[in-house]
Amino acid sequence: MHGPVKTLSLIVMIIFVFAKTQQCHSNQFNIVRDAEIENIIEGYARPIFNSAGLTADNIQIRMLNNLQVNAFVLGGQRIFINTGLIIKASNPNEVIGVLAHETGHISGGHHARIHQDLDRTNNIDVLSMFLGAALGYATRDVSAGFAVSKAGKGLAIAERLKYSRMQEASADSAALKYLDITGQSAKGMKTFFEKINNNQLLMVGQKNPYLSSHPVTTDRIILVENHLHLSRYTDVKSKNSEITDFEMMRAKIIGFTLPYKKVHKIYPVETDNSQPAIYARSISNYLRGDLIKALPIIEKLIKRQPKNPFLYELKGQMLFENGKIKESLLPYKTSVKLAPNEPLLRINLAKAQIELNTDILMQKAKSHLNLAATQEPAILEIWRLLSIVYGRLGMMGEMVLSQAEFQLLSGNYQSAKVLSDRATKKLNVGSPQWLRSQDIKAESLKFLTLK
Repeated sequence: MHGPVKTLSLIVMIIFVFAKTQQCHSNQFNIVRDAEIENIIEGYARPIFNSAGLTADNIQIRMLNNLQVNAFVLGGQRIFINTGLIIKASNPNEVIGVLAHETGHISGGHHARIHQDLDRTNNIDVLSMFLGAALGYATRDVSAGFAVSKAGKGLAIAERLKYSRMQEASADSAALKYLDITGQSAKGMKTFFEKINNNQLLMVGQKNPYLSSHPVTTDRIILVENHLHLSRYTDVKSKNSEITDFEMMRAKIIGFTLPYKKVHKIYPVETDNSQPAIYARSISNYLRGDLIKALPIIEKLIKRQPKNPFLYELKGQMLFENGKIKESLLPYKTSVKLAPNEPLLRINLAKAQIELNTDILMQKAKSHLNLAATQEPAILEIWRLLSIVYGRLGMMGEMVLSQAEFQLLSGNYQSAKVLSDRATKKLNVGSPQWLRSQDIKAESLKFLTLK
């Protein structure tokens, strides 16, 4: 799909208001931010992290807009999952099994060897840039939802990294332990391994990226099978809420990433009236530019799920992207009311308020963006929008400070230093904003000295 990035409204890694993304070339990878999807994945992962003795809030999970089946750990406590893995999965248990395995790599400290390898190949700086992009999203066309940030060469490097067989065995054993502690079946691990191996047999002349970094050996499958014979949780089924979340998440990803005809083949309108099917078809019609079809479909789904904030977000996005800014306000407001702790939803609402450009709405946009910044300060879009808001409100010191924040996060340290100096002169001495300008200057100088 070519054209501007569009954002969507689901749930997220968190938010998954999937944005319409540019077509991915084989060597280009994009980081996806979506509140709905992120929340679902994190809901699966949190019990696993806790069982491993890890602090869940310190672990970051990011989705990659890549249809290949893969997942990996980089940068210590960051898990990356391809959208293709979610599409390929048959149930939440398979996704949870993958998360448990990657958690095993984190608890085992396997990332340390990876960083050593990168350092030897002089690629550590490239990876650092990639991980920095993963903290938020950078492009001005992206807001909450299927928001995309290009990762480029960094991810290509990441996908070439391999775990040793010993590390894989260690991560598998840890994963099985975590699943038992949380009272979950390991059947998903087994079926996922089998699925990957069977798929590889059909890929003539190609190499599955998951197998490149996570070689699935007979010993690994036997280990899981033996565990299934012994575990008291082997026949435990996924919770209904987990299944529902998985099906909606998968439908959202399919709707945003697959061609229109493929979406309607997976979810035929003649025979499938399920909520995931309605969701996927609504998204595919929206991305096709057919608001006349898309809007009634999402409204039908809202009637079925009137408390789902991500459906209102999607409706707001549809209206906003089609120039109906004023009409988008109500669904955006409703999404924030239903999920007040989702910063990505507040960003979408603030964008609509900024477009309408009244003094009252500017003040409200300022409040929403500052709240979002307290939760996810690494999102570049927040600071870009705040600089606009402060400029229109005549708050020039805060405007320049927001520009300095943007440049610092972008890695433009010289510009950040210059802007922080400028902000210092405009802000009240000793105020929190003035103190922050001093911090930005100090951070910028530190990085400039390192260079």
